[in-house]
Amino acid sequence: MKIHDLVRHLPGAALALLALSLTPAVGAQPFPSKPIRIVVPAAPGGGTDILARLLSPELGKQFGQQIVIENRAGGATMIGTEFVARSAPDGHTMVIATTPHAINPTLYKKVPFDPIKDFTMISQLGLTTTVLVVHPSLPVKNVKEFITLAKARPGQLTAGTAAGNSAYLAVEMLKTMAGIDALNIPYKGAGQALSDLVAGHIQFQVNTLLAAKPFIEMGRLRAIGVCSAQRSAALPGVQAIGETVKGFNTSGWYALLGPAGIPRETTLRIHDGFAKALRTPEISKRLADQGVEVTAGTPDELARIMPLEIKKWGEVVKSSGATPG
Repeated sequence: MKIHDLVRHLPGAALALLALSLTPAVGAQPFPSKPIRIVVPAAPGGGTDILARLLSPELGKQFGQQIVIENRAGGATMIGTEFVARSAPDGHTMVIATTPHAINPTLYKKVPFDPIKDFTMISQLGLTTTVLVVHPSLPVKNVKEFITLAKARPGQLTAGTAAGNSAYLAVEMLKTMAGIDALNIPYKGAGQALSDLVAGHIQFQVNTLLAAKPFIEMGRLRAIGVCSAQRSAALPGVQAIGETVKGFNTSGWYALLGPAGIPRETTLRIHDGFAKALRTPEISKRLADQGVEVTAGTPDELARIMPLEIKKWGEVVKSSGATPG
């Protein structure tokens, strides 16, 4: 029987269903079809916020849509991250996650989402250089002098870091490994802590070089140690903390996540747009100068990396004895 004869003999209801099945879905729209929202789960002024706003103009060109940067700070990045986990999985809402995403499951008793199952892994954007900086009024020029001063003033030096992030843990590790007693004040965001350090309300902190370098160059902060085993090409004149405190080595990263269930085709489109933006000569050079190594990893690579990062930082939390503060 020919198709037109079959159609002629179909009952009315079946004919209506056939017509509906041959009609393109009204709600199906190609990505992107509206402004793209990038959630920064921290206060303005920190490294994550700086990265998002640096990428925003180029991302607008890549996607042909307005890029909206939305700061949702609090809860050691969990407030903004949970918001994204509960958003529609259409690719139009994403979060730039950092190491707290891997730290929080161990540091906190309750985390309002599963750090893997509730998200679509899109890309590890880059690796960060973190640095120990002090207010210029503190009479130290290197890690050894800092440790000596801290031991001479037990409990008197104060640090300020974003609660629960890798910088917070780096300070706790330094206290433990160097045998010093200092107060580590947990802030809502790294930007606020940085402002207080520049103003002299606290004496030291660990922060991303991306956020701290402008103040270092202006002489408003003094860098005395890079938080790694080896020195950074972005700050060659500053020693690595690991040169003085053997075995000290921390590093961070930026990763792009979306809510679970984003279609694979959309996920790859988002990854490609971010990778192209990160690899533009102007952006990649600026990031390298600020201690960020662009990786632009694939979704599959991030899916392999994230469980390993959760395990690694979980061990750091346990060994440091850190608490949420």
